[in-house]
Formats: sequence, C-alpha cells, structure tokens
Amino acid sequence: MKYCCAFFATPFSLHPVLTGLRYCPAGQWFIVSSTSESVSTDDQHHAQLLRADLILLGVTLLAAVSWMFSKEALNEFPPLLFMACRFSAAGLLLAIPGRRALAALQPHEWRASALVGLFFGAAMSFWIMGLFNAHTLGEGAFITSLAVVLVPFISWLLFRERPAKSIWVALPLAIGGLALLSLRHGFNPDPGQLFFFAAALLLSLTFILNGRAAARISALALSAIQLVLVGVVSFTLSAMFEDWPDTFTPTMWLWLILSVTVGTAARFLLQTYAQGLASPSHAAVIMVLEPVWTAIIAAFWFTERMETAQILGCTLILLALLANRWSALRRWLKR
Repeated sequence: MKYCCAFFATPFSLHPVLTGLRYCPAGQWFIVSSTSESVSTDDQHHAQLLRADLILLGVTLLAAVSWMFSKEALNEFPPLLFMACRFSAAGLLLAIPGRRALAALQPHEWRASALVGLFFGAAMSFWIMGLFNAHTLGEGAFITSLAVVLVPFISWLLFRERPAKSIWVALPLAIGGLALLSLRHGFNPDPGQLFFFAAALLLSLTFILNGRAAARISALALSAIQLVLVGVVSFTLSAMFEDWPDTFTPTMWLWLILSVTVGTAARFLLQTYAQGLASPSHAAVIMVLEPVWTAIIAAFWFTERMETAQILGCTLILLALLANRWSALRRWLKR
C-alpha cells in the first residue's frame, strides 16, 4: 500500500493496454524494436531518474524552507488563523488544475476525501501549535517525521496488516531518539514536543486512510479537498480560541503568500511531477532529508543550536527513518 497526503503524494499509475511496449519504473512506456533502441531507452530512463532525484531534492528543500516561512509568520499571526489562511488558499489553488477531477468525483469519494481531510486538519492544527511553542525547529521536524515510522505499526494495530521486519529495527531507534529529546532534564517534555508528537500520530493515521482513498481518487483532487478541509478545521478552532488581528501587516502578507505558493502549492506540484518520473522508492529515500534540511536552515536563519542530547536524539530518529525505508534505500543505492 502507498500512503500519501498533500505532502507525500501517491504517484500516478499507468495502465495502457498496448502491445510491443516495454515498461520502465519511471512510469514511461517505450517501443522495443532493436538493441540500439533498448540502449537508448536505458539512457533515457537513467536521465529521467536523475531529473526526478534532483526535483525531489528541491522538494525537500522547499519543505524545509516552509518551516521557516511558518515560524516567521507566527511572529504576528495567531497560529490557527495562519493555518486556515494558508491551507484554504493552497487548496483553492490546486483546485484550479484539478477542477475536472473534482467534478468527476462520486459522493462516496467526496466522503472518503473529507474524512481524510478532517484527520489531516486535526494533525496540522497540532503541528502548528507545536511550531508556535517550539524552541528548536530542527527537533520539531525530526519528531514530526516519526509519522512515517509509525504508519506500519499503527496499520498493524488497527488493521492487522503485517509490517515489514524493518519496523522492529526502526521503532526502538525512534523511541530512543524521542527519549533523548524529552529526558534531557528528567522526564519533562515541553509543550512543543508533545504537540509535534500528537501531530505525528495523527499524520500516521492520515497516511493510512489516505493510502486507501488514493487507490481510487485522483491525487490532485484528493489533495485539494484535504487542504481546504485543513483550512476549515483550523478556521473553526481559531474562531473558538483565538483573537484575530484587526489588519494584516505587509510582513504577514509576505510570509502567508510565500507559505501558500512556495511552501505548499508549488511543492506539491513539483513532488507529483517528480514521482511520475520515478519509482516510489526514490521519493521514499530522498524525502528523509526534509528534517535534516530543516535543522540546517534553522541553524542558519534563526541561529539555533542543539545540545548534544538533541543531536543524538535527532540522529537516532534519522536512523529510524532510514531503517524503516531500508528496502527502498537498498534499491536506490543499487541503481
């Protein structure tokens, strides 16, 4: 099963009923007629994989930069109001290229998409509260990334789907990493860590539900619905618990526009395009870099410095992510 959300999109599948064609994992079909053409096809295949890897690398950078945009926006924005504006606008932007797919959805597909969107909205509400209370962005990025490690474990608990053996290596590493982050001064996790971990739990459940919905719904339509619903959930919570500013300052508009366009819409479209060129294993491995880039950017932009225990904790979580994707990593290295 492939899990996806607005940030981890399921690549589109091709099912042509054709003969005399050869399929490559990059999602392209080539006519096989001679040895020279086969060599040419292999060259094209490797070129596409390289292009996909470079684009996905750029996507991880955009994801990390979006953490910076969001943190800067929270200097003036109420956190939930910021999420409401950011995700509603991004969802409407994606609805433009996805309007035909949205119009073709059946009522049960709308309901499935809405369910995923509600869980995603709850997850992102916890995430933004974690970011609002965070002392270290890099630490928050690594805790949130645990959602990927938790997916097979929660899927096993709820749906009895047997996880890969690698999860039993990844899970102890992840727990050890969390322990180092939260036990630096006795068991005293700060609110930001708790919000980030709650977001990771909800995101893992979102990925599972999304993987089931994405098998039959256009990724673009599904993501547009999800993003808008994140905005609706955040707007509702913001109206209940936050005081809104009388006006938006130019700085607020700047960070909001960058978050909507660069951090959300452009990032999703580039990731979808790149995953159409490569196998899922490429994205699975390269997307591990997001928390690493986030920590580096936070150190540069906010002059954040981690304690030794934090560095060790984040390193263990990174190893857990790599262990969780070991089979994909091994295929990627053997290319």
